Amino acid sequence: MPSISLSAPLSGWLCPLDEVPDPVFAGGMLGEGVAIDPLGEVLHAPAAGEVIGFHEAGHAVTLRLREGVELLLHFGLDTVRLGGAGFTPLVYIGAHVDEGQPLLRVALDEVVGKARSLVTPLLVTEPAGYAIEWIAPFGTIEVGEPLARLVRDEATSSDQPLDTGRAPEARLQRKVRIPLAHGLHARPCARLAEIVRAAAAVKVHVAVGGREASLASPTAMLRLAVRHGDTVALLASGPDAEPVLDQLVQMIESGMGEGAPFPAESAVRAPITSVSGAEFSVPAAGAALPGVAASPGIAVGPVWRPVQTEPVIDEISAGPEVETTRLRDALIAVRTALCSPAGAHAEEEAILGAHLALLDDPELTGAAEALIADGVSAGEAWRRVLHAEAAGLRATGDARFAERAADFIDLDLRVQWCLAGDEPPVMVPPAGAILIADDLLPSQVAALSPGGVAGIATARGGPTSHVAIIAASRGLPALVALGSAVLEIADGTMVVLDTVTGTLEVDPPAERLSAARAAASMRETRRAAALAAAGRDGATADGKRIEVFANLGKLDDVAPALAQGAEGCGLLRTEFLFLDRATAPDEDEQMACYAAIAQALEGRPLIVRLLDIGGDKPAPYLPIAAEENPALGLRGIRVGLARPEVLSTQLRAILRATPSGDIRIMAPMIARIEELRAVREVLLAEARALGVAVPQLGVMVETPAAAVMADRLAAECDFLSVGTNDLTQYTLAMDRGNPAVAGGLDGLDPAVLRLIAQTCTGAERFGKWVGVCGGLASDPLAAGLLVGLGVGELSAAPGQVAEVKASLAAVTDAQCKALARKALDAASATEVRALATEMLREVGL
Repeated sequence: MPSISLSAPLSGWLCPLDEVPDPVFAGGMLGEGVAIDPLGEVLHAPAAGEVIGFHEAGHAVTLRLREGVELLLHFGLDTVRLGGAGFTPLVYIGAHVDEGQPLLRVALDEVVGKARSLVTPLLVTEPAGYAIEWIAPFGTIEVGEPLARLVRDEATSSDQPLDTGRAPEARLQRKVRIPLAHGLHARPCARLAEIVRAAAAVKVHVAVGGREASLASPTAMLRLAVRHGDTVALLASGPDAEPVLDQLVQMIESGMGEGAPFPAESAVRAPITSVSGAEFSVPAAGAALPGVAASPGIAVGPVWRPVQTEPVIDEISAGPEVETTRLRDALIAVRTALCSPAGAHAEEEAILGAHLALLDDPELTGAAEALIADGVSAGEAWRRVLHAEAAGLRATGDARFAERAADFIDLDLRVQWCLAGDEPPVMVPPAGAILIADDLLPSQVAALSPGGVAGIATARGGPTSHVAIIAASRGLPALVALGSAVLEIADGTMVVLDTVTGTLEVDPPAERLSAARAAASMRETRRAAALAAAGRDGATADGKRIEVFANLGKLDDVAPALAQGAEGCGLLRTEFLFLDRATAPDEDEQMACYAAIAQALEGRPLIVRLLDIGGDKPAPYLPIAAEENPALGLRGIRVGLARPEVLSTQLRAILRATPSGDIRIMAPMIARIEELRAVREVLLAEARALGVAVPQLGVMVETPAAAVMADRLAAECDFLSVGTNDLTQYTLAMDRGNPAVAGGLDGLDPAVLRLIAQTCTGAERFGKWVGVCGGLASDPLAAGLLVGLGVGELSAAPGQVAEVKASLAAVTDAQCKALARKALDAASATEVRALATEMLREVGL
């Protein structure tokens, strides 16, 4: 009798389906099956078949076995809410897989604590005439062990005669827009299918995007990938079609407990990084393409579009043993090259370190070697795994994760060239060219010879990508997210790349080219003069003292900051100690780091910001449940207050380091008075226990709430420091990490400036000083304006300290106050920038 064997897709604890803590699965609404509480991170194919469904959130895979049997593997419960975070597809829809082949990799440390449960159901959603015999005993089970046998049930699989004499039934139609935040995934599909099955004589299909599926089949529905905001057509036939349709529409429109506001029409089904040159015409002479500034500056030059050459990948394997050795040797060679980069900047070294971590990831190499064992060549295996990782990141829907996909593509190319026994050809641009590309890999930017390219412009990418970081470290002006129109500009066309206006000007007139060249040359002259005078105290032209500090992330940042004239550290980002590691640093490690930085500052002030994670800075060992809007969730001081042991440990470490220098403490993301009081209470308790003096305690003003309550906060703290990056995004309701809206963010918006002014006024009532440690403090254009608003300390990026000092030294306190009055009455950030530019022009800057 024909049969199909199934093996365990995971190692873990095998349990009956009715023990799954979810009524949809436990009640068999999606099909008969079992579940495994997993111990492993890789989900394997339980039988040979074809991948016919892979949910865009990466948590659910559907396989079709021979003769139409379909299986659904659903990793965890409510994992759709994670939006793909922690899930990396290792195969693609349409792929034919063998039994035991890896399908999905799950970063358990990212998923634990965020998912309701990791219990993973395996369901036979379409038995296709097979009876199921579950042969594995409940309890521990290892991946690959026999799990079940599907045996042909002749009683239910006999061919039925077709009735070809009936005319097709008329179908009623209802259109409905999907309000469910995560679309029609497994659980809501199962609930809708239950309604259809209850009306035996009614058949309902769902149509969207030119495709159609039966609503009675949740797996077929999953393959439709109906998303939040999609409009679908419900097509029903049968005697009770109308009331069934009404019931379905009512249930869908209710949101089924997952309702969310609809996205903008333009955002529906828009791919994260999709660009198509065919949709755009060639930009006309004089056109100004808007983009997002990724690295500051202005550049003029001809367009140059590099052609990326790829090595030839062997299609035929020389045998598993040979190919495994080839891959391992290539990985060793690439690792050696990454460990000893020639002339790399600190930022580049950090990114290369991230690539090293990927090379050392056993899941990546293990997945590649599993493919090699199945007869795939080393190059093809590595490419499949790395590109699957990249696709998984792009599918998360998170702009920051999507930007990191380039790192996997980059690492793939490094290894492919090594396997080919060759080096990638060096990109040699014309001197002074503006490099234009769809997107760039970090290694491509790092490989650019100094003095060659004058600027970078890309159709895709984001302001937080590794390409943006490297461009900034090399002093290359860069615009990203310009759209596909930029790819239509012909090679050699003269352009002006201006990050102040955020535009790429195409073939501008001769007078504009001359003015832009003069502006670029003048900027370099000013930078050199500012650095030469960096040792003087920060002050206005008429002697008003303004401390100019630097933002630091680690000990190695101190020397470059002091060389630029930094008078102290206005923001030590302590999260650098906590991120990119498996466990939290202990008290002794933290103390040693803070003390070393204080000693390197040689008595200059060191303001240590308490741990600021959450939102866009997750730490795997401090799991935070999935949030609809992480920027408004558990982040900043809220994490410390929610985990008192983390806050207490850090405060003890700082207190123990205070003998090493002038150390002060600053709490991030304070929004309410009680949060400040709670931090001070812990600080006082730890200081008493250690028998040391209590250092100054300040708060970061990053929310409109803190700015509005600045006077009450000032009454109970020692100083305030404005974090303009977050304050701007919260004031303007724009995510600063989202390239789609980042171009509209500007800290010089009058709404933000009014909140800064209100902060200064509130602090002044209690004699407390106000600093700015956000991005606005690094902008020489904004320095005088901030002083005019009442700010007494600026903490800038280390490389901008000298220019900020020079900007202040050119203006008087009276000029700054006059500018501030005008700026507060302005209607837009553009108007404010014009006012500030005019003031600097009047003083010769």
